[in-house]
Amino acid sequence: MNQAAPELESLKLEVKGLYKTFDRLVVLENINLYLQANEFVCIVGASGCGKSTLLSIIAGLTTPTSGQVLMDGEPVLGPGCDRGTIFQNYSLFPWLTVSDNIGFGLSLKGMSKPQQREIINYYLEVVGLTKFSHAYPKQLSGGMKQRVAIARALANEPEVLLMDEPFGALDAQTKEQMQQFTLQLWEKTQTTILMITHDLEEGIFLSQRIYIMSANPGQIKEEQAISLPPSRTLDTKLTPEFIEIKRHLIHTLRT
Repeated sequence: MNQAAPELESLKLEVKGLYKTFDRLVVLENINLYLQANEFVCIVGASGCGKSTLLSIIAGLTTPTSGQVLMDGEPVLGPGCDRGTIFQNYSLFPWLTVSDNIGFGLSLKGMSKPQQREIINYYLEVVGLTKFSHAYPKQLSGGMKQRVAIARALANEPEVLLMDEPFGALDAQTKEQMQQFTLQLWEKTQTTILMITHDLEEGIFLSQRIYIMSANPGQIKEEQAISLPPSRTLDTKLTPEFIEIKRHLIHTLRT
């Protein structure tokens, strides 16, 4: 069921009437969505529906053909430190240690070494990698690398964290562990998060609201509030409430 956007002052991010075409191909058509502060929202859709293009536009890396993206009511005209982005391929610097990867953006800001160290140590603890502070990316598992990428994004204190299929390259068990970790991290930090995924079950488990996208062209087919307790465990996926939400959204994707 689609819901009306809340009052303007409670919005953190809004996408209004957004279109994107490449040559004559319409990739995104009339996209409208919003995030409130401290909210976790997922966009779910099959490969090729334009999810990554949409996230790239919100990040300011791609220009829309028409429509606009607003952060706190102001138009997004390009990349900015108010938005942090995490990709599927980690994007870590292989020549830097875990600590130096996390602190990379802090050093660019000209922050003092003691300030950097305080923030780095905090996020090392938050993501459970204090013992690996001097390790290099090649020495880490896929899940650990993604934790470093998340810590690096959060260390720069973005107002919105954008996640592009962040667990798509992980095996099933590690993927579930990272889902649980991300939910716990969101509960702790209350960072506003927008995540795209092709995994419907993942989207339901993580989000407070979910947008379903259809393809050719990419459109928002449905918006659904997820009526599950904020604190969830992997057993939540086995509850009748979860299964009923999943059944409804599978039907939405198929019709």
